[in-house]
Amino acid sequence: MNLNTYTRLSGFYFFYFSLLGALVPYWSLYLKSFGFNAETIGILMSILMASRIIAPNIWGWVADRTGQRVAIVRLGSLATCIIFIAIFWQESAWGIALVMAGFSFFWNAVLPQFEVITLTHLGSRTELYSRVRLWGSIGFIITVVGIGWLLDLIEVRWLPHLMLGLMICIWLSSLFVSGEAVERDQNESGFKQQLLRPQVLAFFAICFLIQFSHGPYYTFYSVLMDSLGYSRVEIGLLWAIGVIAEVIIFIYMHRIIGRLGLRFVMIISLVLCVLRWLLIGFTPDNLPLMLFAQSLHAVTFGSLHAVGIALVHHYFTPGCHGQGQAMFSSFGFGFGGAAGALVSGLAWDTLGAGATFYTAAGAVFVAVLLATIWIKPENCAQTNR
Repeated sequence: MNLNTYTRLSGFYFFYFSLLGALVPYWSLYLKSFGFNAETIGILMSILMASRIIAPNIWGWVADRTGQRVAIVRLGSLATCIIFIAIFWQESAWGIALVMAGFSFFWNAVLPQFEVITLTHLGSRTELYSRVRLWGSIGFIITVVGIGWLLDLIEVRWLPHLMLGLMICIWLSSLFVSGEAVERDQNESGFKQQLLRPQVLAFFAICFLIQFSHGPYYTFYSVLMDSLGYSRVEIGLLWAIGVIAEVIIFIYMHRIIGRLGLRFVMIISLVLCVLRWLLIGFTPDNLPLMLFAQSLHAVTFGSLHAVGIALVHHYFTPGCHGQGQAMFSSFGFGFGGAAGALVSGLAWDTLGAGATFYTAAGAVFVAVLLATIWIKPENCAQTNR
């Protein structure tokens, strides 16, 4: 992969995750500005995750049969911008919900197909994926800190204007990405046959539990910190520290996986994920411990995401990579994220912040057991094994 291709791929990740840096930490604060309660905020936030259940699979199916992944990325990016414009006229929960469902249907379809485009450009050097993906984390850091600073100066109601600008940048960057249509190999085993292998089902169950556990974090972490008296600059910096740690792990991920193997990296990352949620649940007012907990984002997202992408690439044949990445997004960020947001929304006011994060820790502990039993080196050595 030459420098020009690397720059174009990295640029798309930069803007895509810059938008995520505006959306995930601050959208719940935007919703709170309308006076919505925790249950309503949890339901609205779950829409973003729920759209990942359907959208990536529809577009993944289309992409695998047409091979037109770049066209799908461009169409999805443009549709995201157009639909989101309607948010400026919405103040009711129903109106906001409809806009969120509309733009996220296309936005969530884009990334899984772009992951396949990136891996196709990398060819046999898939271990270099993290070197490209780290620019997404850098974009997230810049945005989360910058918007955190801005929202201490301006009203949170300005957030959609900032987000629309980033959406336009995503679309523009998609126009510079190239890719050739890939014909489907009729001799490949079917997607369903590959999906229903026990180790693959266990893998997707782990993906579900990981993102389920992130539900309270993505939905209410900023709200929790705000309620404890942290400024929005401090909240933004806490988010940024997590993603800085993620960038560092992405830089060295190819060496770590090569030296330790996918199984060990996944299991130790899951154990540290349990520790992270327990720390946030027990001592959210302890700044040093929160700084440490945020640094664990390097493994709870960074290494687990890199391992997940690698396992999908191994578990599915090339003609099914689009649907495989779509399922990775759907089971984790879709089913898992939506369920985590919904449960945390219901539990937040009734059980409290601590119990909600303890539930998240329990979910990841189950994932540790599944990974110990099913995620083994021989399961990754050869596709369709």
